[in-house]
Amino acid sequence: MPVSQRSPRVRARWWRIIRRCADVGTTTGSSKAEAPRAEASKSVGTPLELPAFRRFVVANLISVSGSAMAPLALAYAVIEGGGGAGSLGVVLAVNTVPTILFLLMGGLFADRWSRSRILFVGNLVAAGAQGVLAGTVATGHATTVSIAACGFVSGTAASFIVPATQGAVAQIVPAEHLQQANALLRLPSNAVKVLGPVVGGFVVALSGAAWALAWDACTFAVAAVLLLGLRLAAPPGAAGGVLADLRAGWTGFRSRTWLWTYTAAGTVLVAAWLAGFQLLGPLVAARRYAGARDWGLVQAAFSCGLLAGTLVCLRWKPYRLLAVAVVAGGGLALPPAVMAWGLPLPLVLVAAFLAGVGLDVAIVAWTTAFQQHVPAAEQGRMSAFNGVGERLAIPLGYLITALAVHVWSSQGVLLACAALIVAATLLNLCVPDLHRVNRVRREADPA
Repeated sequence: MPVSQRSPRVRARWWRIIRRCADVGTTTGSSKAEAPRAEASKSVGTPLELPAFRRFVVANLISVSGSAMAPLALAYAVIEGGGGAGSLGVVLAVNTVPTILFLLMGGLFADRWSRSRILFVGNLVAAGAQGVLAGTVATGHATTVSIAACGFVSGTAASFIVPATQGAVAQIVPAEHLQQANALLRLPSNAVKVLGPVVGGFVVALSGAAWALAWDACTFAVAAVLLLGLRLAAPPGAAGGVLADLRAGWTGFRSRTWLWTYTAAGTVLVAAWLAGFQLLGPLVAARRYAGARDWGLVQAAFSCGLLAGTLVCLRWKPYRLLAVAVVAGGGLALPPAVMAWGLPLPLVLVAAFLAGVGLDVAIVAWTTAFQQHVPAAEQGRMSAFNGVGERLAIPLGYLITALAVHVWSSQGVLLACAALIVAATLLNLCVPDLHRVNRVRREADPA
């Protein structure tokens, strides 16, 4: 009997079967890559309702659990290999250089290839590098050269992972939920960053650096497998070649005044922060406070501030995203200023905590504004140009500080760093284009 002549209940059952078969067919082959995008188009109450985003969060958490232990394990791997401060400096520098050299290439690929595949390959390469490093440390064959070589490979992998990550979140999560998604990504990461160094210290002390490095390698490998399962489609790429895409990316970067001015201000701010807090902070703690013990408390207060800032971003959704990011980032001036004035340790702890809150609010607000106002096909390159500018601040800040301390006192340099942060913040707020980069709302929301 034809389906059309059967009872309504039987016909309804047949149509359900046909629709299910059609659904299965649309999730196979090349259409799998579109699944997260179709999923994100549905109305959701929270990003955690999206399976693709949950997978992304778990992969990020697993990876961070290893990365939080890696710096301590790396330092002791150098020490166990007979190296000193000079050797450690070489290793850290070699690890940083690739993120400057190859970040633009990573951004270009993130705008041409599937970002889930880039994340898979990048994490897999990092897993291999850390695995080789763990093996050489465990067998006693690690040298400064071999450790630096593994660090160079890991840094190269990171230069491809970072731009792809920025665009991947925007592919998975609807625009109106991006701030919550960015905060949810940072919440477990910041929690792990507070506990990771402590756990890493115990692991290194009890079993040696090799085990902590091996764990880092395993976390990269597990994250790689999880990220490959996202099946993200490649962005609609340009028809031109590599150089043409880079030129188009640079033109797009320059045409967005809010983007390049924020990057320029961020370069000054990061350089001053690294010089005033990370470099001079331990020296000032040794002279005016109780040394390493009190500096550890300051670092812990800053980490707790980062975690608190993430919680703030889960509740507070400001409309003027970029202006909030600039103002919140200006809070980094507090710790250098308080230490320069020689105020008591409790005030230094409060300043570090507030700086942490401000920094995390700034990162979440900036990331959300970037994802909402830069087209998906350009996010890799725009993120790379922004990242190169801020990474150049690392050697710049350390070099200028090394020269300045021979001319000024530590107090003078700290005050100069705080003043630079405030000046960069105020000048950036004077850019009219910055105040037009606000939260994108759904059509149903009031304007």
